[in-house]
Amino acid sequence: MPSPSLTKPLAPCSAAVTTPLLDAVAIREALVGDVPAMAEIINAFAGQQLMLPRSQFQFYQHVRDFAVAEHEGEILGCGALQFVWSDLAEIRSLAVKRPWQGRGVGRCLVEHLLAQARHHGIRQIFCLTYQQGFFEELGFYVVSRESLPHKIWGDCLNCPKYPDCDEIAMMYDLAKE
Repeated sequence: MPSPSLTKPLAPCSAAVTTPLLDAVAIREALVGDVPAMAEIINAFAGQQLMLPRSQFQFYQHVRDFAVAEHEGEILGCGALQFVWSDLAEIRSLAVKRPWQGRGVGRCLVEHLLAQARHHGIRQIFCLTYQQGFFEELGFYVVSRESLPHKIWGDCLNCPKYPDCDEIAMMYDLAKE
């Protein structure tokens, strides 16, 4: 059982989505014990070709990049912030269990990851997504995939859709806040 300091929310979610139910959802840094639940969530969407699959080894290797949304001991969703360069990071592996979608859980996870990026002095955050509307509501905008550094395409080699990627590249500028 995690200590109480690890289970309380690290930052309040925006007032636009607070509800009594959402107030009971904690956004926290992922722990090693969360890996099986995170893998189950992500790989369920990967099975529908909505995300890249991740092995448990990959989750353990990058567990420090992840935040989770938790309610009464259940992991509802997760997302990661991976640093790419001194001023650029990627939000990746963002997923929320279907029964919890549309309730603000994903928004709270993204807000948490953006706060982490601010803390580390990151100026731009990008994502590759099929959920353009969701990210636009959070202030992201579409960019060409070709504008992103080549280094980010390493994961694409494992994608069943490679080289015919149909994900949308989106960017968020913390420098403009």
